[in-house]
Amino acid sequence: MSKTKILFHILNTIFIILYIYPGSILGYLIHRNFSKQPQLTSDFFGISSNHAYAFFLLSVLGLFGYYKVKKFFIINYLIFISIILEILHLVIPKRSFQFADLFGNIMGVLLSIALISIYNFWREK
Repeated sequence: MSKTKILFHILNTIFIILYIYPGSILGYLIHRNFSKQPQLTSDFFGISSNHAYAFFLLSVLGLFGYYKVKKFFIINYLIFISIILEILHLVIPKRSFQFADLFGNIMGVLLSIALISIYNFWREK
């Protein structure tokens, strides 16, 4: 298994843990407060920048690792996980579903798909 695939699986596992934990693990590590989320940059157009960056990184790793052999599967998985993890916040205590976060997740995935598609198109020429 390539280093990219291993890194993708590690990051994917970390995302799942961070998303389903009732409270903010990162907020506790940075601010010593489970209810405060760290913010890398300001949100843009009502979309969570943190979520966009996170899912962009996860998706780029997943797409680089699996695009050529499991293109359909990895794209569907990334879109599915970006939606399901946010919807789970409806039932996880001390977490809240937010459309800005959902749109950030999806935007990160879609931007990475576009970037990898362009990269592969130029690479094949």
